[in-house]
Amino acid sequence: MIKPLQIGITGGIGSGKSTVARIFQVLGIPVYDADSRAKAVMIQNDSLKKAIITNFGENAYLADGSLNRRFLAEQVFSDGEKTKLINSLVHPAVAQDYEQWLAHQQSTPYVIREAALMIESGAYRSLDKLIVVTAPEELRLQRIRTRDPQRSEAEIRGIIAKQMPEDEKLKFADFIIYNDEKHSLIEQVWALHKNFLQIF
Repeated sequence: MIKPLQIGITGGIGSGKSTVARIFQVLGIPVYDADSRAKAVMIQNDSLKKAIITNFGENAYLADGSLNRRFLAEQVFSDGEKTKLINSLVHPAVAQDYEQWLAHQQSTPYVIREAALMIESGAYRSLDKLIVVTAPEELRLQRIRTRDPQRSEAEIRGIIAKQMPEDEKLKFADFIIYNDEKHSLIEQVWALHKNFLQIF
């Protein structure tokens, strides 16, 4: 059985990678949103849930069984070692979830896997091509402040500072999408869509 081509999409916070993924979705291409799925897997996967409680304590989950995101964010964002630890627990479980999802996508020429930490986690190595979405930092900052008004500028800049620098990310890219309000996103995605159909 021929597997569909696997295309990754990544980019820093506020770069617009989710918007790009949605355009591919409109073109009929299945999209696996790794960051959203990670939140679901952390609740649904019992062995992962146990590992998180063992390492972070009972407060990692609320009384109704949902993820205590505020508590985990406070634990993780202030401590690099804890960030590595949570990623080492979650990423393998998400990779397994992705493989199960991929097994049901045999009738499509290619699929999109979208994730913020695709390069950092090493997940890009299992994919056929990688798209990096890039945007100027000030524009990213503006977008995040509009989307997440509860976050301060200092907090957003702190998140950006912790992520892999854009110029480093671009070294891993097979394709770059410029989301700088000067280039048409739709035209860039359409050109890649046609390219991927030819590769398949």
